[in-house]
Amino acid sequence: MTDDNTFTPCDGAPHCVSSQAAPDDSHYIEPFAYATDARTARYQLIGLIREQPRTAIKTDEDRYIYATFSTRLGFTDDVYFLFRNSEQKIDVKSTSRVGYYDMGVNRRRVERLRALFDERLSGR
Repeated sequence: MTDDNTFTPCDGAPHCVSSQAAPDDSHYIEPFAYATDARTARYQLIGLIREQPRTAIKTDEDRYIYATFSTRLGFTDDVYFLFRNSEQKIDVKSTSRVGYYDMGVNRRRVERLRALFDERLSGR
């Protein structure tokens, strides 16, 4: 992160997605949204991250979560979550540490996590 509210931008490689990228940028992905209180949303997100295979939470603060996700091939991806509580949004950035292409892994991961997060909060 560059400061308390901003992720470092994705570089030119297609192995990164961020909700803080411009909406017309190929790296853009929607932030997570929630209609509950921030504490519940955070609790649910942490539980969801912990349930994922080959995942470790490295930083767990009130407004910020940083986790690593390892692929079956042993590559590590960094995933960041930043809570914007006044807007009931969670910014997200997922990026590969090495390589240029990720075959859409980071985008699919964030979309899968969002679907599971939405499912949990809706009680389905």
